[in-house]
Amino acid sequence: MKTPSQVFLKTPARLTLLAAALLITAPAHAEGPMNVDDAGTLDKGGMKVEAVLGKDDRERSAEALFGFSFIDQLEMEIGLARATDHATDPDSRARGVGFGAKWVPYQNDTGWSLGARVDYGRTRIHDRETPEKFTEHSWSVSGLASYRWESGQVLHINLGGTRTRAQGESETLGTWGVGYEYPLHERVQLTMEIFGEEHARPDKAIGLRYEVFDGFKVSGAVGRGSERSFGQVGVAWEF
Repeated sequence: MKTPSQVFLKTPARLTLLAAALLITAPAHAEGPMNVDDAGTLDKGGMKVEAVLGKDDRERSAEALFGFSFIDQLEMEIGLARATDHATDPDSRARGVGFGAKWVPYQNDTGWSLGARVDYGRTRIHDRETPEKFTEHSWSVSGLASYRWESGQVLHINLGGTRTRAQGESETLGTWGVGYEYPLHERVQLTMEIFGEEHARPDKAIGLRYEVFDGFKVSGAVGRGSERSFGQVGVAWEF
């Protein structure tokens, strides 16, 4: 029996489309420019909006996310994304929607914070070269841990798994990620991370996050992995 990856390899563009079409692909979606998520939630009654433009090899993607917290220690997210891969002629395209919930019952300003998140995503993929259309469904669970120093440095660790189903085939893979934030200035943070999934080489990225004013941040990052380069720019507003 073929795995979903083997099925998707019939059209090379699909692998990259599926990797970026949804915000919830593992590691769990995090505050830009990081892919490794933090063990923290919005304050009760808080909301956030994020927008990200990404480039992964010859793929271009756009993502939007809305998050809110209606009870302490629980954050809910709704995300939309679309991606176009220019490696084929005509281009292959994907559109996705994702839903996530992050629960962090143990939170501290310094020291360890511990929690978890679950996510579901649905991606509609249009292989215009064939042409063929199909829908991918994915579910993921991740454990989250963050350690915060008084100096403002933060270490993030993610560990979990993702199950993907498309065209009657399914595949389950373990996922992981380690991220680090270092304050360069009161409003500027350097971010570094390494993340990946089972049976694949890890991706590495470095970025900057700048808080323009309280709650409003701009960010960008570049990375390398699996013989390709990738990058992103984004904005986030918490209120």
